[in-house]
Amino acid sequence: MVRLLQLELQKLLLNRTSKILIFISFILPFTVLILSSIKINFFGFFTLELGELGIYNFPIIWHITTFFAAQFKFFFAIVVVSMIGNEYSNKTIKQNLIDGLSKKEFILSKFYTIVFFSLVATILLTLISLLIGLYYSSYNEIGIILSETEYLLGYFVKLVGFFSFCLFLGMLAKRSAFALAFLFVDFILEWIIFGLITWKANVDIAEKIQNFFPLKSMYNLIKQPFQRIAMSKFPDKESLAYDYAVHWYEIVIVIGWTALFVFLSYRLLKKRDL
Repeated sequence: MVRLLQLELQKLLLNRTSKILIFISFILPFTVLILSSIKINFFGFFTLELGELGIYNFPIIWHITTFFAAQFKFFFAIVVVSMIGNEYSNKTIKQNLIDGLSKKEFILSKFYTIVFFSLVATILLTLISLLIGLYYSSYNEIGIILSETEYLLGYFVKLVGFFSFCLFLGMLAKRSAFALAFLFVDFILEWIIFGLITWKANVDIAEKIQNFFPLKSMYNLIKQPFQRIAMSKFPDKESLAYDYAVHWYEIVIVIGWTALFVFLSYRLLKKRDL
């Protein structure tokens, strides 16, 4: 595993574009630190400081930071599809196989890289969230600090699942631009199918089925926190209540898609004439 990971990291670090995109992927989550210190002056009447609104209190901070950090995953998604696109355009995939790398090892090297970067991103986000929370939070009991840290697990699984999907699309399209286009097409298709099911059946059935779709299931791991923030400010508004927890079955669904995407990537490579 270490050998395959080192091989892939060496390829990425020798590519200037990949290095820039990886750097951006890891730096952007630090914008949460900047946002936490922003003070907005409303024409001298009052000053709004995001850190003083309570949104960085434990345990809600885990929900907020993981949700917003997940929006930056597209930068590393470009790196993932580029890993495959460059292999085909530069003919290095054929050379790797000639040099003794099996097709299974080739796919595993990509997957190990995905897991590695997802783990690093999760660790960085954990440290960032912990620092902000310790500074701003009104609660410092260890039990409260550690509660809802399942959002970090959800964030990690979400990244691995999404990047594995990009890996499969990269193998399918063999070109970075086409792979990203297929990603957008899948997003549109999921909503078209949702609309058709709603038309033929009802919204409740359509939503239950939609929750098993690739992109929707990944989104469900960390739901939007805006209603939750509103609930904390207006606790008497029962209409704002919703299920924002990270559920085990949602993690299982994404893990299932991840395994399927990696397997299909291997099958595509195995059957393809290089």
